[in-house]
Amino acid sequence: MLGEKQIPADALWGIHTARAVENFPLSGIKVNPSLIRAVAQVKKAAALANRELKYLSIKNSDAIIRAAEEVAEGKYSEQFPVDAFQGGAGTSLNMNLNEVIANRASEILGGGKGAEALVHPLEDVNKHQSTNDVFPTALKVALIYDLKALSAANAGLQGAFQKKEKEFAGIVKIGRTEMQEAVPVTLGAEFSAFAEAFARDRWRTFKAEERLRVVNLGGTAVGTGLGAPKSYIFLVIEKLREVTGLGLARAENVIDPTANNDAFVEASAILKANAVNLIKISSDLRLLNLLGEIHLPAAQAGSSIMPGKVNPVIAEAVAQAGYRVLSNDITVSELCSKGTLQINEFMPLLAQIMLETTGLLIASNKIFAAHVSGILADEDKCREYFEKSPALITAFLPSIGYDRANEILADFRRTKQPNLRQYLEEKLGKELVTKVLSPYNLVALGYREENADRP
Repeated sequence: MLGEKQIPADALWGIHTARAVENFPLSGIKVNPSLIRAVAQVKKAAALANRELKYLSIKNSDAIIRAAEEVAEGKYSEQFPVDAFQGGAGTSLNMNLNEVIANRASEILGGGKGAEALVHPLEDVNKHQSTNDVFPTALKVALIYDLKALSAANAGLQGAFQKKEKEFAGIVKIGRTEMQEAVPVTLGAEFSAFAEAFARDRWRTFKAEERLRVVNLGGTAVGTGLGAPKSYIFLVIEKLREVTGLGLARAENVIDPTANNDAFVEASAILKANAVNLIKISSDLRLLNLLGEIHLPAAQAGSSIMPGKVNPVIAEAVAQAGYRVLSNDITVSELCSKGTLQINEFMPLLAQIMLETTGLLIASNKIFAAHVSGILADEDKCREYFEKSPALITAFLPSIGYDRANEILADFRRTKQPNLRQYLEEKLGKELVTKVLSPYNLVALGYREENADRP
C-alpha cells in the first residue's frame, strides 16, 4: 500500500523502521536504551505466554525469546535508529523491536531476513499485542528499574550528609534566616536537615513505584483486549512479572490506563521533590562555602583568566540537572493532559523525558554524594561569626529575660566590643555562657525549664 523500500543488507530492522527514519528526522536523539530493554522484556513475556498457550510453536517462540533477551542485554543497539520524537504513540519503536527480534530469531533458526525470515514481526513477535499496551507497559517497567536505582542513590546521598552531621556535631555556628544572622545552631544540626530531606526523597521513590506498578498489558488497542484470547490476557502479566522480577499488576479496568496517564503525572511530581531538594541544598552549600564555614572539594580550575579560582561546579551542575527535571515535570503534565479519548498520542516524548528525569536524578544524587563526602568544616570561621554575632543574646532569654538581654546588647554595641561571647562572660559569668552556648544546649528541643528563672 505504501510502496517498497530498499533495506541495507546488514540491517535487522525492516520497512516499518525505514519509513519511521524517513518520516521523523526531528531531533537526532535516539530512543532511551532503558525503554528498548523494557520493550524487549515485554516481547519476551508475550512469547512465553503464547508458547505456553500454544499460539506459537516452541521452535519459533524459543527463537523470539532468545532474540528478545539479546536485545534486552543491550546487543544490536545500532539497530534502533528511529528518532525519540516520533508520531503514532510509539508505533515506530514497537515496529522497530518487532522487526529486529523477528529477523534475529530467524537467524537463530538458520533462516534469512525480511521476506525470507522464518519469523514474522507482526504475526509472531507482536502476536496478541498492540503498541498501545506494549509501549505504556514498557515505559512503566523502565521507570520502576530506574526508581530502584534512584532509591539507592538517595540512600547514598542521605548517608553522606549523615556522616557529616556526626563529624560536625560539636561545631557551633550562627544560624541564618532571610539572609540575616539568626539564633545559634551547630553545623552538624544544619547538615542533619539536609540528610532528612534526602531521606524523604528515598521514601518517595517507593510511592512513585506504587503508582507505576499497574499496567495495561493485554488490553491491546484500547484496553478491551480485542484480538487477544482471555487466557493470554491473564497469563501475560504473570510472565512479565517473571521476566522483570517486578511486582506488576494488571489493571482491573484496562481501558483506564490505556486512555489516562495521570500515574505518570503523579510519579513525575514525586520525583520533582528530589530535584527541588537538590537545587535548594546545593545552593545552601555554595553559600556556606562562600562564607567560609565549609570548604567544598576542589573539582577543576574555575577560570580561564583568574589563576587559582575554584568554583563550586559540582553543586552548580546538580542544580542545573534539578532545573531540567522541573521543566520536564511541566511537560509531563502537558503531554498527559493532551491525550485524546482512548489513547495518548504523545507517549514517545513522555517516555523520553520521564527517563531523562530519572537518569538525571540518579546521576545527580551519586555525584553529589561523592562531593559531600569531601566537605571540610572551618571551625575557626564558624566560631568567628558565632562569637561576634548579636544574635547570640537570644539563647540567654530564658535565663536573663528580654529586657536584660536588650540592655546588655545595647551596651555591647555602644562600647563597640569585638566579641559578644567574651562580653557576655564578663557580664553573666563564664559558667553560664559556656553552658548556654554548648553544642548540646543549642540543638536541644527547647530549654530545660528547671534551668530558667521563673516567677
